[in-house]
Amino acid sequence: MTINHYILISVPPSVTTLQTTTPTQTYLLNNTRSQIYEYITQNPGVQFRAVATALCLPVGLAEYHLGVLVRAGLLSFVRDGRYKRFFVSKRFSRREMAVICLLRHKTAKRIFEVLLCKGELSHCKLADEVAISSQALTWQMKTLRRTRFVLEVNDGKKTIYSLDVESTPTLMKHLAVVS
Repeated sequence: MTINHYILISVPPSVTTLQTTTPTQTYLLNNTRSQIYEYITQNPGVQFRAVATALCLPVGLAEYHLGVLVRAGLLSFVRDGRYKRFFVSKRFSRREMAVICLLRHKTAKRIFEVLLCKGELSHCKLADEVAISSQALTWQMKTLRRTRFVLEVNDGKKTIYSLDVESTPTLMKHLAVVS
């Protein structure tokens, strides 16, 4: 087979580069999908509406492009109650995604930050530090105790909260990701 050099010169460079891209890269050639992918890369665990709002995209358009990226295997999502939280595929383990989802909740994040800073606090002092009611803290702690990050010790009538020492590095790492 002979190649006519004059024909190769007349072919635009963009045509030849398309042939060298991988199938996953072709999904990112679309400007909207590329913006969504980059935003989720920088903000792991972000919810669907936040993606649409941050990029000024109509909800339907954001939903379509997120679906394309998920089907292509570039993104994955985790259900967090009524929210879908998106992550770049294969960047975080399931456990890490669950931690990031938890830290995306403003009150839970604040509780972890206070406990990281102060060490251990009584129920009343923690509620004051986080600026929520005692009842709201009780509800939050019920959820957080299941994560095994928070330890609870009953000292007579007082309840003392602290963080699990082994979990502290994981929390600190993922707080940096979320912040």
